[in-house]
Amino acid sequence: MNLRRSRIHPFSARLVAAAILLAACSAPALTAQDQAIAGRLKGFDAFMARLLKDWNAPGVGVGIVQDDKLVFAKGYGYRDYGKKLPFTPGTMMQIASNTKLFTAVAAGLLVQEGKLTWDEPVRESVPSIRFFNDQLNATVTLRDMLAHRTGITRHDTIWYQSDDTRAQLFAKLKYLEPEAPLRQTFLYNNLMFAAVGHMIELQSGQAWEEFVRRRIFAPLEMKSTGYAVADMLKQSEFAVPYTEKRDSFELYQIPYYEDIGGVAPCGAIVSNIVDMSHWLAALMNEGRYNGKQVLPADVLEKTLEPAIALPNTAAKVRGWWELLNAAYGMGRQTVSYRGRLLAYHGGDLPGFHSQVSFMPKEKLGVVVFVIGDHCSGLYNLVSYNIYERLLGLSQTPWSERGLQNRLKGKKAGSEARAKAGGERVAGTRPSHPLDDYVGAYEHPAYGTLTIGLQDGRLQFDFHKIRLRLDHFHYDRFDTPDDERYGRNSVNFLTSPQGDIDRALMSLDEGEVVFRRRADTPDAMMLAMLAGTYETATAVKFQVAQKQDGTLVLLFPGQPEEALIPYKGLQFRIKRFSEVIFEFVVENGQVKSMKQRDPGGEYVFVRK
Repeated sequence: MNLRRSRIHPFSARLVAAAILLAACSAPALTAQDQAIAGRLKGFDAFMARLLKDWNAPGVGVGIVQDDKLVFAKGYGYRDYGKKLPFTPGTMMQIASNTKLFTAVAAGLLVQEGKLTWDEPVRESVPSIRFFNDQLNATVTLRDMLAHRTGITRHDTIWYQSDDTRAQLFAKLKYLEPEAPLRQTFLYNNLMFAAVGHMIELQSGQAWEEFVRRRIFAPLEMKSTGYAVADMLKQSEFAVPYTEKRDSFELYQIPYYEDIGGVAPCGAIVSNIVDMSHWLAALMNEGRYNGKQVLPADVLEKTLEPAIALPNTAAKVRGWWELLNAAYGMGRQTVSYRGRLLAYHGGDLPGFHSQVSFMPKEKLGVVVFVIGDHCSGLYNLVSYNIYERLLGLSQTPWSERGLQNRLKGKKAGSEARAKAGGERVAGTRPSHPLDDYVGAYEHPAYGTLTIGLQDGRLQFDFHKIRLRLDHFHYDRFDTPDDERYGRNSVNFLTSPQGDIDRALMSLDEGEVVFRRRADTPDAMMLAMLAGTYETATAVKFQVAQKQDGTLVLLFPGQPEEALIPYKGLQFRIKRFSEVIFEFVVENGQVKSMKQRDPGGEYVFVRK
């Protein structure tokens, strides 16, 4: 999925009543630990004020957990930039992919119960799962899915703004061809976590949401935490997504991303700094919270174990050596940060970004919430700065590094968009009248691309993204360069018969071909077409109807050949696109079938 001004704000009454200590508050007494934290954070407020100004960030929330309690919680800037409502520790926000560890731990609870296993083929526990080929079916494990090491890349456009249910997305795994061998390359994949969520439902008999609520939220007293934006908006404090325009520094409000139900296990949780501190305290203390063992220590340990190595990209490309030898476990990753083990994960949805991290040995943890896509990286540099302050380390100039790259990238993007269309071939026209492009084009995993016609222009309708399509050249049509969605280009392809029958788009990490939905005869007509036919040389063959209603050709001594509906009573076969089979019906009776190809037309009489 594609996929950011400051002042001190008082505590809410609820937080004070809960006796949660916040930094810079007027609490009657500070413990030695609290005084030490406050001393080490001297200058942090000024740092955050400068950060928000430099990065044009709408709002940031910060929480620090030491040992087993929240010792600092504060908001900077605004949870609603337009109304100038302050960001507070109680501000609710989508945590996006920080949901993943909840799903991994939930799966681990079922491993403990013997309903799933970490390292045996997942089909042994969940026979209904299907991957692209038999090799994957026989080898992919739960750990592979949770560690992003299946070799299958993201394919986020399958679920982005889609109404597909979790079960429907689960069934689409079989269409996702691997890009790399199993367990050799880290390829982030949200759909795998959605699939694990569905597996949890199959094995527990409960919806993923209910299972996580009962088994994790409830014992951790995460009473405000939920899953839906609609529920979040009913609470007293919630964040509003603002971000920066591409070609200026203007902040503007963007829509909430709400089509998250199908992939909820990878990114749907909505929470706040206070509730997330409960989760972080349990992670840091082997599953203990408020003196009780609420999560199994061995499950948390398993999710932390390195499952696949990540490259030292920042060191090699940027010369930044503070982070080294990262590895992904299950739902979180680890890295050496200036010689100390750091466990963490980020989360990103339009407008909202979060990071949850901790240092296991030092028993220090940090939660950072950020509003604004243009400043999403603040969750890294704020976290790193806090650890450096608390550990007495010199401060790395993360903001200067990141800001320089942000501004260069913003400028480069504007310059690139100004040059868009340079490859256009002038003076060309579409190969067909616009009416011929209108229709529904389908892909088994990505769904339906609908092309309409309105006021003499083609219309693009895909996963609730509705934009006009303008002729670019030949049979290529482009949408406008939209601030939110960018530019989408559709290349229409012609069949050997001269019909517009496919639409090609570049989505995610590759090209995707959508095939025009055929005008399939009704079930009664398909049944009529089945029967015996004879060639000119007196060879009889069958057109048979299968249980699913589809037709196949059965020639003596040959494997069956599926007849694929094309239009009307015309059918194609998979092997040869230039071959058409057309049934001839007269007076309600099937008389013959014609085969047309570049070599001519053959007639097979119905017997």
